[in-house]
Amino acid sequence: MDVKPVTAEDLVSRTADLVSLPDIFIRLKTVVDDPGSSMADVAEVVASDPALTARLLKIANSPYFGFTSQITTVARATSLLGTQQIHDLVLATTVTAAFSGIPTELISMQYFWSNSIRCGLLCRCLAQECNVLDSERLFVEGLLHDIGHLIMYQSLPEASAAALLESQQQNRPLFLVERMLIGFDYAQVGAALMRSWQFPPGLIESVYYQNEPARAGEFSLEVAIMHIAVRLKEQAIAAAKPAEEMPRIDAAAWQRTALTEEVIEPVCAAAAEQLATTIDMLFPDKRMSA
Repeated sequence: MDVKPVTAEDLVSRTADLVSLPDIFIRLKTVVDDPGSSMADVAEVVASDPALTARLLKIANSPYFGFTSQITTVARATSLLGTQQIHDLVLATTVTAAFSGIPTELISMQYFWSNSIRCGLLCRCLAQECNVLDSERLFVEGLLHDIGHLIMYQSLPEASAAALLESQQQNRPLFLVERMLIGFDYAQVGAALMRSWQFPPGLIESVYYQNEPARAGEFSLEVAIMHIAVRLKEQAIAAAKPAEEMPRIDAAAWQRTALTEEVIEPVCAAAAEQLATTIDMLFPDKRMSA
């Protein structure tokens, strides 16, 4: 039987050796967080890792960004994309790599990352609708919204499976069932993991309150965007299973974003159109279905 930790923080602490961010990202984060650093410093760190350099240039030259001329150097990519966007893209690629070796019988990793990328794209499109300038940051937030489940499925497989089954049988939100059966939910685990990695407060809050946007604080707009994106992702999944109840979007999220349901169809279409390209961008060496 699973030995259940008391809190999400306990679980993350107990499984600290399960996943770790690579040194290259830690070095990059240190440079980005240093107010005295420059774009050249950021480019130097990325260029010191040949594999990361190749992947970043592939991303920069992908249709995802749509630059008209070929980008052949990290310095050029940094100049065009900006320091923060380079940081966010490296974060996305390194986190997906950090979890790539986790085996789980509860979910296909291809299915997991495909849905996570869909959520990231929905976040990005919704952020653009809300005129958020750094919408790429919202893509990363959506991409990582469900990583708490990877920790739970690996460390608490029996309890997580029981929660998943009860949620499906009773048509109850999974996060509420997890709180009842385990004591905490996947969003709280994901936020605790990000806190341990010293991720930005906005990212942590968006993950933590993704199911309860009315409880958000300083980053309420990001949380509201995340919430809508997560629900749209869940609705896309539920649409393929007619017996499942369609997840509802909290009115607080509509109110905070000032968006209406009229954005759903075009936003979902835009995300779907970009999905295959983005999967190939982040997972160039793996066959994944969109």
